[in-house]
Amino acid sequence: MSQTAVNTTKQLNVKSASTTYVTNLSPMQKGFVAVGVIISLILLFAIVHATNWIQGSLFIIGLLLGATLLYARFGFTSAFRRLVSVGNVQGLQAHMLMFAVSTTLFAIILSTGFSFTGITPQGYVSPVGVSVIFGAFLFGIGMQLGNGCASGTLYNLGGGSSSMILTLIAFISGSTLGAYHLPFWNSTPALPPISLAETTSLGYFGAWLIQMVAFIVIYLITIQIAKKKNPPMMKPLPTTTGWKKVLRGSWPLFTAAIVLAVLNALVLTIRGNPWGITSAFALWGGKFLDIVGMDVSSWGYFAGANGVALKNTVLADSTSVMNFGIILGAFISASFQGTFKPKKIKLGVAGAAILGGLLMGYGSRLAFGCNIGAYFGGISSFSIHGWVWAVMAMLGTFVALFIRPLFGLRVPSSKDTFC
Repeated sequence: MSQTAVNTTKQLNVKSASTTYVTNLSPMQKGFVAVGVIISLILLFAIVHATNWIQGSLFIIGLLLGATLLYARFGFTSAFRRLVSVGNVQGLQAHMLMFAVSTTLFAIILSTGFSFTGITPQGYVSPVGVSVIFGAFLFGIGMQLGNGCASGTLYNLGGGSSSMILTLIAFISGSTLGAYHLPFWNSTPALPPISLAETTSLGYFGAWLIQMVAFIVIYLITIQIAKKKNPPMMKPLPTTTGWKKVLRGSWPLFTAAIVLAVLNALVLTIRGNPWGITSAFALWGGKFLDIVGMDVSSWGYFAGANGVALKNTVLADSTSVMNFGIILGAFISASFQGTFKPKKIKLGVAGAAILGGLLMGYGSRLAFGCNIGAYFGGISSFSIHGWVWAVMAMLGTFVALFIRPLFGLRVPSSKDTFC
């Protein structure tokens, strides 16, 4: 056995908090890299030609988001699953770091009205009621069955996960159905939108301080959970040394957390709203139904701005162009790593992907967003609905652990070497 192999084996057998390890990497798939770059350039030109450079810059940010998610395999779904099943807290700790950075940046941006484009920035602050509670719970179940959340579906699809094709199609279908039913869910009991910064007398500094304390407390609790559970660690990802690791290797989880927070804040300063994903799915589904002759413009969901988006080119929808960027960014990154290798889809995985996608799509419309728009964007915007979403999605994850084996999907065990 070579010295490199020995060192790799030793590193993989040691319980370490490190999420990467240095080893030999797969050869770069240069043809795929070239294809990805060419498609991205063509799409960038088309976006700018059809709209403006604001949309073009958001597409570029989407590319960076997709790359960041892929290089770190940054998970929301897996973080919840590992925590609930075996008590692994690495993913949730990365979330807390991400929130600490994003909350700080959002507080500055929202309190000062800072913008690169002249568009007044506004956070995601939504009502808290039956729809959010039920929708987030459904989403929590769905993301565990689909093996990916909203961001996970897109970057894993770009990274070569074949089952994500089914998840995305079902996600779009569920989101469209949720849009159709949304007027009913909006009529269910709910509290008005509550912002810790604006609805209360705390102001942005007070709200920032409270949330920072909350993140620190949660982080300290995760340390105690890890000590008590002694869970298996996340399997570290292969990387290399020097500057090559930026494009060829994997990124540490905490590095990706910081980058995602900065990119989300950048989105807020450019388009006036935080990063979101699933509204585009409802738009895509609505456009498809419109093409086949269904009058979706009469739906309550497609009134106002959503109705305008329905009539315009999809390239004018900022969330859509960012989604395209995420998929392509992940594809290019996976090709740099030499890991773009789609596989056959097992029957059980296919069934879980379809059901999971439907639940996530429907749940995200009810909950005013997904793990990105409601969880990441909501909490960063000081919205109470983001915290409620997190709790209900975690409960949905707990239920899903009993459902996953029915489809042949594994659930992490305390006896595992890695989870």
